[in-house]
Amino acid sequence: MKTTFYLSLFCWALFEIANVYFIMPIPGSQRMESIDLAYFLYTKRWIFRGVFALLVLFAYFKTQFKFNWAPPLAMVMLVTLTYYINFEMAADHMFYQPEQVLMKPAADNKVDSNRLVIGIVHKGEARAYPIQYIGYHHQVRDVIAGQPVMVTYCTVCRSGRVFIPEAEGKREQFRLVGMDHFNAMFEDASTGSWWRQENGVAVAGPLKGAVLPEMPCEQMALRQWLRLHPGSLVMQPDPKFAEEYDHMKNYESGRGKSDLTRTDSLSWKEKSWVVGIEIGNDARAFDWNKLKRERIVNESVGNTPIVLLMTPDSLGFAAFRRPDAKTIFSLQHDTLVAGAQLYNLAGKALGNAPTYSNLVKVNAYQEFWHSWGVFHPLGTRY
Repeated sequence: MKTTFYLSLFCWALFEIANVYFIMPIPGSQRMESIDLAYFLYTKRWIFRGVFALLVLFAYFKTQFKFNWAPPLAMVMLVTLTYYINFEMAADHMFYQPEQVLMKPAADNKVDSNRLVIGIVHKGEARAYPIQYIGYHHQVRDVIAGQPVMVTYCTVCRSGRVFIPEAEGKREQFRLVGMDHFNAMFEDASTGSWWRQENGVAVAGPLKGAVLPEMPCEQMALRQWLRLHPGSLVMQPDPKFAEEYDHMKNYESGRGKSDLTRTDSLSWKEKSWVVGIEIGNDARAFDWNKLKRERIVNESVGNTPIVLLMTPDSLGFAAFRRPDAKTIFSLQHDTLVAGAQLYNLAGKALGNAPTYSNLVKVNAYQEFWHSWGVFHPLGTRY
């Protein structure tokens, strides 16, 4: 019975470790195809704990322990481990949501204009969310022109996405639960399904295979964003998280020292930057270093002609559909040129010629190459 007692405690401890191992960036865990096992362990955790507790109690009371500190000390160690794993190491206990999302116009903005932002425009209303802030929070809930949005960012993938927080047509709440293949995962409150931040796909649970509606977004320096959208509101820092934001101050420039968020300066390495574009079933990755040299790329993603450009400050980018494969765009400072027609970097046609319409935007994302490559295995490289 002594053996049963200590073996039960040991197996219980292994279970608690496994329960977090597969969904946190622990060496080896994020390179496995283990999401189904992780979800099974997580959703059945109280059953496992109940069985182990019964075994421990049964063995303890059946064993004639002489007075010593070993049994209670072992149980205290297990309780401590369980608390640490389920609270201190829980993703939503390490990265909290802002208590308030304070948005201010450019005239009252306190955010450095060189900071990168994720920007969205909806029904004529524009809003910008600094990566320094949303990178810590992982998700920020807001409302733009009456539309609830969920602005997300995964620092380990360097991916920003904006979703409409609706699962199967129902308004939903989400919490950060962990990660899969180094990508942040959210759990919905209604069904407990797990959703991948990279593409809004439910990867485990009752809604597996469902997809969150995505809203178009752009990434560029705040200064450039406000030139294009002078009426935009800008998210301000929550004073409660000043220390956490300070730890993020070097992230967007690629000068972070963490193995998870550092940057490879060479091309096509795990932590190299790429701009990824996905249109239908076709995906293509564009090397950031090459884009900095060329400034503008007239290419195709599948059968769709696109133009991808880098902003003059080399911090942001934008992508649009070309009218046809024969139309070639060039870049003159902050103006996109196609023949006699001019466009600004938001794709808006300049001048009074009524025959020209605005360009159609294409969603483009800056990511680490390892992230884009894992989630777009059939994609091509430029």
